[in-house]
Amino acid sequence: MSDRSQQPRRARTASLRRTRRALTAVAALAAALAVAGTLPAAAESHGSREVVRKGLARLVTDDRFPAALAATVDRDGRTRNYTAGVADVKTRAKVPVNGQVRAGSNTKAFTATVVLQLVGEGKVRLDAPIETYLPDLVRGEGIDGRKITVRQLLQHTSGLPEYTNFLGEEAILGKGRHTYHQPRELLDIALAHKADFPPGTSWSYSNTNYVLAGLLIEKVTHRPVAEQITRRVIDRIGLRHTYFPGVGDEGIRGAHPRGYFAAKPGAPLEDITELDPSWTWSAGQLVSTPGDLNRFFSALLGGELLRPAELAQMRTTVKVPEEFDAGSGIRFGLGLTSTPLSCGGVMWGHRGDTPGYHTRTGVTEDGRAVTTAVTASPAPTPKGLNHADALLGATLCAK
Repeated sequence: MSDRSQQPRRARTASLRRTRRALTAVAALAAALAVAGTLPAAAESHGSREVVRKGLARLVTDDRFPAALAATVDRDGRTRNYTAGVADVKTRAKVPVNGQVRAGSNTKAFTATVVLQLVGEGKVRLDAPIETYLPDLVRGEGIDGRKITVRQLLQHTSGLPEYTNFLGEEAILGKGRHTYHQPRELLDIALAHKADFPPGTSWSYSNTNYVLAGLLIEKVTHRPVAEQITRRVIDRIGLRHTYFPGVGDEGIRGAHPRGYFAAKPGAPLEDITELDPSWTWSAGQLVSTPGDLNRFFSALLGGELLRPAELAQMRTTVKVPEEFDAGSGIRFGLGLTSTPLSCGGVMWGHRGDTPGYHTRTGVTEDGRAVTTAVTASPAPTPKGLNHADALLGATLCAK
């Protein structure tokens, strides 16, 4: 195996359920790994590069993901891209280097960034009730928009129920995956159910929070959320391979590996690449690449997208329940997570699970970054996603 090395634009720098201990590197067949590169052979056997290569090999050979991709950035700002497996289980096509994938809940960090930009512009107040901006909209059993703040939406402490719990598997993975959903429809599904808890009294991950954040953006700016994310984030830092799919856009526009899911561990993989992502909207609709996600989170933490005051608010985290933490130490800020590293310090980022793809990003204060993506979600094996997540910490802690 080899990797591609290049000198990128200088990064200033600097979902989620479980992050396990660092993955032990295992021997793998070089034939399983497909990457283009120019580094000398002696350099390829060191540190994080070896961890990434062997980690991707395990994801393909042991965890049976069709493809695994990774992009890393070292302290000097050098980017390397890696791939393993095949892009298409039928044609056995090569995995495109830095290929596009559905980024899932990494979208939340983009949405939160736009909201915090509006805070910095004096158009939104973090501790104002959502009622201030969306009057008479957020009402239900135990649900009152006059008591839920913008901050609580972004930090998942609102108590709003998770609408995806009530969509049903058929709507997400079956024939219904080609159905277009209006954002208000998603919100209405959630509001038809009782609140999980009073606002501010607990924590529960809910996509409903970020659908409301998207509606907030549109109300305040009088423009589509897709346009605002594109103009304020994607174009501003030059993410050339990231986009918010348009209405009816079911495919992935650029070079990409196919996405798959298995009904249960060990079941045959089904190609689920083409689907209508509107059911995730501002909570999870973006398409991106590992390299672009590294660039985004590095630019975000490096102060290229938010003023210091708003970035500090974003980085203010809360503890999550033990059943979600699973011993990882993960904490949630405003659209941003922090996870302690076994070698000291923390990595910042997010995680994205969406049918067909799982992505995980981590960046450090000294400018290092790593993003991994695998092309099956749910995973083919019970611990496959745990192993994919653990690869981040192993890479960032490798010597």
